[in-house]
Amino acid sequence: MAGLPVSRRAFVVASTGAALALGLAGPARATQPSPFGRYGSPSARLTERTLYVHPGGLGDHTTVQAAVTAASGAGHTLVIAPGVYRETVSVGVIDPATGLPGVAGTGMTWIGASEEPRDVVVVYDNANGTRKPDGSGTHGTTGSATTTVRTDGFTARWITFANDFLRADHPEITGTQAVAIKVQGDRSAFHHCRFLGHQDTLYADSIALGAFARQYYRDCYVEGDVDFVFGRATAVYEHCHFHTLNRTDLTAAPYGFVFAPSTAVANPRGYLVTRSRITSGAPDAYYKLARPWVPGSDTTARPMLTVRDTRLGAGIDAVAPYTNMSAAYPWQSQRFAEYRNTGPGAVVSVSENRPRLTDEEAESATREAYLSDWTPWKGC
Repeated sequence: MAGLPVSRRAFVVASTGAALALGLAGPARATQPSPFGRYGSPSARLTERTLYVHPGGLGDHTTVQAAVTAASGAGHTLVIAPGVYRETVSVGVIDPATGLPGVAGTGMTWIGASEEPRDVVVVYDNANGTRKPDGSGTHGTTGSATTTVRTDGFTARWITFANDFLRADHPEITGTQAVAIKVQGDRSAFHHCRFLGHQDTLYADSIALGAFARQYYRDCYVEGDVDFVFGRATAVYEHCHFHTLNRTDLTAAPYGFVFAPSTAVANPRGYLVTRSRITSGAPDAYYKLARPWVPGSDTTARPMLTVRDTRLGAGIDAVAPYTNMSAAYPWQSQRFAEYRNTGPGAVVSVSENRPRLTDEEAESATREAYLSDWTPWKGC
């Protein structure tokens, strides 16, 4: 399980691995271990489809995007050396004829070479309201993403995905959604990864309204404030740690909302959070567990979230853990439920505010049921 975060601006230089990779800790010596750890090197590739990324030029590429672009076809592995990669990255190019991604990038795997997610950081600071460099308008929420994954079969291990946009630094920007990663592909898996941001940190979505993309997050750490896990994917979060941030720009609750699913009405599976925990840096009861997102592009959406066998810390408002994003789509009409949660944020004081599964219903609220024939947890 990932530990507590360092401050938003300090995290990019927090680790020894990152400092070494960027040349901040003195010259390299021949006795130092390989920056690619046990995953080979350009002179000793694991496979012909393995590419190496190193910010100081010791790999095939110095940026993640350059390696992604070079990975033509399917089934490539990127081994990424410790470093802070300040860039935006896009995996998968949309075919204008079909509206779907092409083959390039399918089945891609990213590996943080040190096997410590703090050491490999992919970060940028675009927000919804940030103006595009060409002056053609603002990025919008989707365009703010530091990393965008459109292809199927993407896997990441030991990587930090971050967006370090700060409201305080940009009082002129009102669209403060700032996505660390937007994931749209089916069979997307993240193991031992960190997702850092404020509003809209982790966008777990699908490539199209009728596509029921399955995603799996295991032993991951996610932090933020407003709707910081959101989208319409079928996503399982297992053994994950969600952390709500303190805010100095607000004087009253709520400070934000952990989950904002936008599940399509035809999709029988939305978000499942299991055997996880939610902590907070904010005052007690200043956060809601969830609110439903019914976007204008899909006003028939029926958001679905099940939180089970999870510890809810005191930061969650136990009396009224759910609220509306729009009065036209009340949370009580959505598919929200809990089962066997613990902690001060899980105490049931107003029963009608805490929809719960029966034991029989809980039998189908499992990772196996949500992910069907895909088993990304094996070998974890």
